[in-house]
Amino acid sequence: MPVKSLSPAGRLFAIAAFVEAVTWAGLLIGMLLKYGTQTTDLGVWLFGRLHGLAFLFYVAVSLYAWGKLKWPLWAVLVALLAAMPPLVTVPVEMWFRRIGLLSDRPA
Repeated sequence: MPVKSLSPAGRLFAIAAFVEAVTWAGLLIGMLLKYGTQTTDLGVWLFGRLHGLAFLFYVAVSLYAWGKLKWPLWAVLVALLAAMPPLVTVPVEMWFRRIGLLSDRPA
């Protein structure tokens, strides 16, 4: 099956998924430094804020992509649930890309 190019909404979803995962990773490292090694709380302070913004951006983009790309209800629910556990948005984005949910769909 040929790979379809990403639509603008699909590309935005891919970016949001990546940013959400990167900020999750930063927050996890920050928590390790704060609670594990007890060296600094700067990582939690910085990445907590960045991840909060990235999470809200990801949720908004997921809802936008749902409407713009005509996703079925299960897809938007999976996308939203993927933001809860750490680093799950990237595998979900890769899966959605593979099954064509990030490409323009016929009306």
